[in-house]
Amino acid sequence: MTALVLIVDDEPAIRRLLHTGLAAGGFRTQDAATAAAALAKIAAEPPDLVLLDLGLPDRDGIDLVRSIRATSAVPIVILSARDDERGKVTALDLGADDYVTKPFSMAELNARIRTALRHRLAQEGAAPLFRSGPLSVDLVRRLVKIDAQEVHLSPREYDILKLMVLHAGRVLTHRTIMGKLWGASGDVQQLRVYVRQIRQKIEADPERPCIILTETGVGYRLAVPDTE
Repeated sequence: MTALVLIVDDEPAIRRLLHTGLAAGGFRTQDAATAAAALAKIAAEPPDLVLLDLGLPDRDGIDLVRSIRATSAVPIVILSARDDERGKVTALDLGADDYVTKPFSMAELNARIRTALRHRLAQEGAAPLFRSGPLSVDLVRRLVKIDAQEVHLSPREYDILKLMVLHAGRVLTHRTIMGKLWGASGDVQQLRVYVRQIRQKIEADPERPCIILTETGVGYRLAVPDTE
């Protein structure tokens, strides 16, 4: 059965557009115009993914993310206004999987949804060998290669890359990465230095990275090919 996407948005025109575009992408859809209706539908028929606009009439969308995460690991993709950087970061830190900035293309949105669904499946049984383009990471042997050439990373560089591999395709905020690897002592500038060093070792052109992508003002994403 195809994946069921719950569209949570208070604008009827947007819901109609998303219904049409997601159906063309091979997804089943249902919708909710309020946070209360969304929670009721999640309880009645748990979706495979929630597509959530943060601007809801009855409740703050960030608070809805928090409520969903209290009981469910369902992937959440945020529909975000271009200038709502704080909302994006907060939603991601609370457990949202990704965000798409308005205006967006349906091709991009469908690809992001497929990536979020694959990431959730990977979390349930992560494969020990990860591949994306020229990059391969053997999580058992702690072996990193670009094409057939072994790449030597420092322990900290490897830990950062491993975290990105385990969440491939998902945006990881600066706070999330630092919290998992450094705890309260993390420093954003220190993280940027390590990422720059990793890029020097795995990117064909570190100034134009295509493996570790920067989400400006938010964090980083490890690129994965859209194979569907």
